[in-house]
Amino acid sequence: MVSFGYISDKKWETSVFMIQDMEKLKNRVERLSFIFSWVRLFYPKAKGIPLLFILYLFVPQKIFRFNGSVPWPVHFTSRILFHKNIKVGNNSAPGMTANGYVQARNGIQIGSNLRMGPGVGLISANHKEDDYDIHLKAPPIIIGDNVWIGMNSVVLSGVTIGSNVVIGANSLVTKNIPSNVVAVGNPCRVIREKKCYKGIDYTRL
Repeated sequence: MVSFGYISDKKWETSVFMIQDMEKLKNRVERLSFIFSWVRLFYPKAKGIPLLFILYLFVPQKIFRFNGSVPWPVHFTSRILFHKNIKVGNNSAPGMTANGYVQARNGIQIGSNLRMGPGVGLISANHKEDDYDIHLKAPPIIIGDNVWIGMNSVVLSGVTIGSNVVIGANSLVTKNIPSNVVAVGNPCRVIREKKCYKGIDYTRL
């Protein structure tokens, strides 16, 4: 059980109202999707991503060309390297939150419905210890469906994360994480099992 005792009732109510307002705004934009549907032509790998987020990121990404060649929405403070080596499922957009770093030199395979907090890093290739100009070969990072990676976490090369997984904030994932678990820490370790995901099945879009 996560305690929110340190948050005053007034601040908690304000946060709830902000979330509700965001949901209302998303719904209003979706109702006007016939006006903005052309924007999705710039994002062939953004199936399932709310139109509101795409519109918010469109100008810095596609006009000012911050990560301009990436075919899914990316925040202008994030950086995507070797995007052609990344496979993404529905409703998955690595780097869409702020200050992300995604390096796919060795490849990254992502399932549907990946959620990443701000500051998350996916690093598929490390430097050689005795020559920093050389990157080591490794298997690709593989991430399953319905995975949530918390703020400021880092996933290193060759790691496989199963489906229906939560990675806690500030974790360093150096080894494989099985499906249906919550894992946290440096190094990241499983702390408990996780119940089945009950949200939208984005694999069926």
